[in-house]
Amino acid sequence: MDEGKMDENEWGYHGEGNKSLVVAHAQRCVVLRFLKFPPNRKKASEEIFQHLQNIVDFSKNVMKEFLGENYVHCGEVVQLPLDFVKQLCLKIQSERPESRCDKDLDTLSGYALCLPNLARLQTYRFVEHRPILCVEIKPKCGFIPFSGDVTHEVKHKVCRYCMHQHLKVATGKWKQISKYCPLDLYSGNKQRMHFALRSLLQEAQNNLKIFKNGELIYGCKDARSPVADWSELAHHLKPFFFPSNGLAGGPHCTGAVIRELVRVITRVLLSDSEKGRAGALRLGPGPQGPRVCEASPFGRSLRHQGKSAPECSGLPKGCLLYKTLQVQMLDLLDIEGLYPLYRRVERYLEEFPEERKTLQIDGPYDEAFYQKLLDLSTEDDGTVAFALTKVQQYRVAMTAKDCSVMIALSPCLQDASSEQRPVVASSRSRFAFSVSVLDLDLKPYESIPHQYKLDGKIVNYYSKTVHAKDAAVMSARFKESEDCTLVLHQV
Repeated sequence: MDEGKMDENEWGYHGEGNKSLVVAHAQRCVVLRFLKFPPNRKKASEEIFQHLQNIVDFSKNVMKEFLGENYVHCGEVVQLPLDFVKQLCLKIQSERPESRCDKDLDTLSGYALCLPNLARLQTYRFVEHRPILCVEIKPKCGFIPFSGDVTHEVKHKVCRYCMHQHLKVATGKWKQISKYCPLDLYSGNKQRMHFALRSLLQEAQNNLKIFKNGELIYGCKDARSPVADWSELAHHLKPFFFPSNGLAGGPHCTGAVIRELVRVITRVLLSDSEKGRAGALRLGPGPQGPRVCEASPFGRSLRHQGKSAPECSGLPKGCLLYKTLQVQMLDLLDIEGLYPLYRRVERYLEEFPEERKTLQIDGPYDEAFYQKLLDLSTEDDGTVAFALTKVQQYRVAMTAKDCSVMIALSPCLQDASSEQRPVVASSRSRFAFSVSVLDLDLKPYESIPHQYKLDGKIVNYYSKTVHAKDAAVMSARFKESEDCTLVLHQV
């Protein structure tokens, strides 16, 4: 990319999160990622450069080791003309969701992160003229806390995502509660995974997006977004899954296309592009943690039918979901057990502020930082070193809980055997595919107090509303059984 010859008209708005905004080039398969800040908070150029370089180093030295080099794309820091950045900011402003406009694009430093556009070009270089379908999933946390430090019993039964849904709907973040439960997706059981993916398609929120040739065709920006239209989505997807056009329109066609999409995504998620390489961590889901969330509608519907939930089939050890789950489980103590250790580090830093750099809280995220993360002991010896290791592991775990998985599918040419990349089959088509992981910025050390408060807020709201209501229903049923009268009739 020639930083000296930049034209804002060649770039378009791609999307944004809480801390960064992404634009994509119209022809070339690259994106630029800019940091965002509140209007009154400006940072020095050197600070922004170091922030972006830390993102690259963390991806390269930590997440690539944990997840595998086929899945992680590190990118590079580039410096751009300030006039280009300012013009670009004006050009894309009208396309930004209103809910994200509380922060502004960094137009003062000129620094950005240049990355491959995974919605158009994957790890494997697809032929340009072939259509590409991309599905971006934010799977969230795939296990229920097993730490003995958890004080709220409900946290041992209901996953964080399902609890948080109730608070988000109550505060107006989303219109309705999603039926998606991460534990179903991470189960490895195809029936549960199909249910999870269909639930995401029904209520995408910010956990699912679908791109066609780099353009967003399906997703949800905020609570004001229109209800998901499966027939319109099926219209976009039909040429991919039924290329010979032997399928009529209407509900039957829509259902068939959605089924094919769900099956193909499931097969890709269970695929092993690392050829069995399990990654650096060997935590295992652990028998002490439940495999099914009590709030999952899938499990509830089976219980109502008097059936037990299907066993976890288990994820293949080389697949990205398995590796992501292993990294998530670096949260060994839950935020309740972690917060006192954070306070121990804070007290030490208050006494010795100059030690912050030595402790590598703000980087560098190098080999030494990575090696310390491999210490999985939970026996607290009272030292700052132990507390710091658990704090850093928690930050990495939270990063894995909030990452996104990008699945790219491109129809195979006539001779699928000539493909130099993995291939997945649907009923009528075959796709070359790749799987990548996005949003791998290390969660900030300073966010731990917020996470502690948010955890309490989510659990308390769920306990007072949903859990209490369920208990009342059960109590009423029990009372009904106490008060009933048995009448015998002579036959």
